Amino acid sequence: MSRGQSHVVGVVVLLALGVVTLSLVTAGVGALVDSSAANADATRVADTFEKGLRPATAGGAGALSVAVTDGRLHTENRTLRLTRDGAVVESVNVSALVYDGGGYGATALDGAVVVRTGGGARVRRGFPVTSTPELLVVGVARLRGDVDVAANRPTTVRLRTETTHERRDLDAGTYRLSVETATPGAFERYYRERGVTVEPRTDADGDGVESVVLAFPRATRVALVTHETELVR
Repeated sequence: MSRGQSHVVGVVVLLALGVVTLSLVTAGVGALVDSSAANADATRVADTFEKGLRPATAGGAGALSVAVTDGRLHTENRTLRLTRDGAVVESVNVSALVYDGGGYGATALDGAVVVRTGGGARVRRGFPVTSTPELLVVGVARLRGDVDVAANRPTTVRLRTETTHERRDLDAGTYRLSVETATPGAFERYYRERGVTVEPRTDADGDGVESVVLAFPRATRVALVTHETELVR
């Protein structure tokens, strides 16, 4: 091969490498933009859940508008169990309102709000439970109604809500609360930081969804407050 031909081949190789490098950079920038948008979407939905779904304090008719860009807003079955001295006192499907988008998302579950971003899952608001040496109040925030909306462009999902409350007193004893969740680790960190006893996870019904388990000191006065919110699109 002549020197001229070698020079031409070298230029072609350099150009090819430049095209590959530019493609990799472009792909990387595109992925970064997509993840930033998904992160912003998840954070915005978590804000909406935190402000608009407050079952412990809401009452009567209301509305919830969830703005999403590219993802799916849907309900998932989740079971809450309350036990006293090892015996089941309450077992109920509380449901979760879940937003998934590009590996990010947000969840409203039993009055709690969780956001899932690039840094992992974080609890924004915990379950509606109050525990003191004299009094234990366990809130059960049930969501009823099926929601399943997929969006690939900016979309606002509008839901009507109707919330009712019911309270009943329970016998004294040592209580444990277990709630099925896709992010048990986030709840465990949240409650350990607040001095609540966290016990090993369980999967009581064998459906593959683990429950975070919280144990409370023996209480002489115990109340179970059910907050039921109907979701209608």
